[in-house]
Amino acid sequence: MKRTYFLILIIPVIFLCCKKTNDAPGDIVKSDFDFAAKQLTFAMEETEKGIANESQESKAKREKKGYGPLVSPRSIEETGELILVPSRDWTSGFFPGELWYMYEYTKDPKWEAAARKYTARIEPEKKNGTTHDMGFKVYCSFGNGYRLTKDEAYKEVLIESAYTLATRFKPDAGIIRSWDHSRSKWDCPVIIDNMMNLELLFWAFGETKDSTLYKIAVSHADMTLKNHFREDYSSYHVIDYDTITGNVLKKNTHQGYAHESAWSRGQAWAVYGYTMCYRETGRTAYLDQAKNVVNYIFTHPNMPDDLIPYWDYDAPEIPNEPRDVSAATCTASALYELSMYDKENAAKYKAWADTILLNLSKHYLAKEGSTYGFLLLHSTGSKPGKFEVDQPLAYADYYFLEALLRKQKLEASGSVF
Repeated sequence: MKRTYFLILIIPVIFLCCKKTNDAPGDIVKSDFDFAAKQLTFAMEETEKGIANESQESKAKREKKGYGPLVSPRSIEETGELILVPSRDWTSGFFPGELWYMYEYTKDPKWEAAARKYTARIEPEKKNGTTHDMGFKVYCSFGNGYRLTKDEAYKEVLIESAYTLATRFKPDAGIIRSWDHSRSKWDCPVIIDNMMNLELLFWAFGETKDSTLYKIAVSHADMTLKNHFREDYSSYHVIDYDTITGNVLKKNTHQGYAHESAWSRGQAWAVYGYTMCYRETGRTAYLDQAKNVVNYIFTHPNMPDDLIPYWDYDAPEIPNEPRDVSAATCTASALYELSMYDKENAAKYKAWADTILLNLSKHYLAKEGSTYGFLLLHSTGSKPGKFEVDQPLAYADYYFLEALLRKQKLEASGSVF
């Protein structure tokens, strides 16, 4: 993802090394949401403080680049500064999404009001055709908001966003272009992360019945299935396409250890993305791919006993490498859904997801009142890029709350929906 965030220096004491170590968590869904309620309340206070205290230098730099106002938290710099981002940053929609999950769990109107406040800040992105990250930004915010409130204004934003995303489709290659930056390195890069943005297109097809949106999503999923994976079902991060011939020009792993290594969050995006695509299409090839990637992950000799992966499964200094909690939370959420579709392995998938959530709850939660209100420690944004290494990340927290809700629903009704 393009690094377009801004640092806000404020002075609360940060305890990055503190962990919650309850050995008998009991109902972890309740205890974790109770914890999240306190942390996210704190997070909103720190976010508003950070926005108000943005330096003139930072503001001028942001405005010179054409970026709008700061809207939500992303992470923490290693120097201790809170990282806040404008709406165009790919992570901007996760924080409002967390607030919607709080409203879904509690049914408390105060969380709906908070979620609406932060969701409204993302609306300019509905017209931003310079990025593929429309699902991350708009579907995680407005999508959850519409699902829970049926607000027709939200529906209009989502549909416009889907059509904006569709403008990035390259028909001769059959894919949605990911990045516009680094043109000296790639002609038309497609990243495995882009699988996550297809859900917006499938949703919009369901609402509009415009089959073009469905066909774009399926074409992208098919081409990713064809070109992104190695024989062992691990995924490359970036595939570079010739948009005229559709030929693959390069296979890279930009945020992983090496081009032929397995970047852990990339594997998580693949599991989640193909599980979702199976739900939306019923195509068994997508289900099989999700199952195969899961098997790769959980049979990998470098998967730790607590099932919280290192940032790359092939990182050279394992076990002395940073973990990536964000890969764990995304995978856990996907596993709960996947257990609905693969009955033969359902118990195994749920046990893995439960183990991830249990270990996160016991050993990876931030100390209450610390880390600007982030929930989980020890994620890795980009170790090669030397940023957000062993830090909290908004998307780790988002998929953590989603996984907790899916666990609760699955155990109550047999469905994560």
